[in-house]
Amino acid sequence: MSMVEKRVQKGVERGQQFEIFVDGEKILAYEGETIGAALMAAGRRTLRYTNKYKHPRGLYCGIGLCQECRMVINGVPNTQACQTLATPGCQVETQQREKYSTGLTG
Repeated sequence: MSMVEKRVQKGVERGQQFEIFVDGEKILAYEGETIGAALMAAGRRTLRYTNKYKHPRGLYCGIGLCQECRMVINGVPNTQACQTLATPGCQVETQQREKYSTGLTG
């Protein structure tokens, strides 16, 4: 199944299709779509790892409250993927280094 087929198709009008780069991998995204939505459609579930125990975390609330979707986006750590619109050529990294700690638990 391709990345496009994992998105809802019926009744949805999408903007321009483009690519973003996640950990060096090309991912399809659409104008008006968040990075979190593009990653979910591509089957990517782990967006970061906890500092203390290195447990995987992914998109949880999708509205910017839980902070679980923090990633390094265009070189900026602790950026919420659920609140950040995808842009052509955007560079995204799974957040896993302790140097990006925010002081939040987990």
